[in-house]
Amino acid sequence: MTASSKKPSTSVAAKRAAPKLLKKEKPTVEESPEHFVRVVFSQAMNNKALAVLARVENSPDPVQHRDELANLVVELTNAGMDYCFIAQLRLANPGFITQQSANLGMAGALKVLGSVLNSIIGRMDKAQLLSVCGSIRHLMH
Repeated sequence: MTASSKKPSTSVAAKRAAPKLLKKEKPTVEESPEHFVRVVFSQAMNNKALAVLARVENSPDPVQHRDELANLVVELTNAGMDYCFIAQLRLANPGFITQQSANLGMAGALKVLGSVLNSIIGRMDKAQLLSVCGSIRHLMH
């Protein structure tokens, strides 16, 4: 094998250091290589989320707003689970017992999840909180 026929080896570090191509701001469903689930929130929830995010992002000390951000994440999670599961189950009209079982099970799961989310976000520093805000904003677009 000649030197010219060998492929140059690329180290993992070199691959990581290579600049990534910029993505378009908002790809359409047709051109997006990613798949996603759409969750629709009320205008009131949207306004509340934007207000909380602005308070955290514009605060000289975002750590003071950890509880408020944690509560927002819990509310968004609850609303998303309701939209993606409970509301869809209601549309299927599974019967009273099945619906009540689902409601009870989801309420228990969300209570545990809410506690975990509050605990995790309650220990975050400024950079981590701002990262969570950025992630929420990204999901809202």
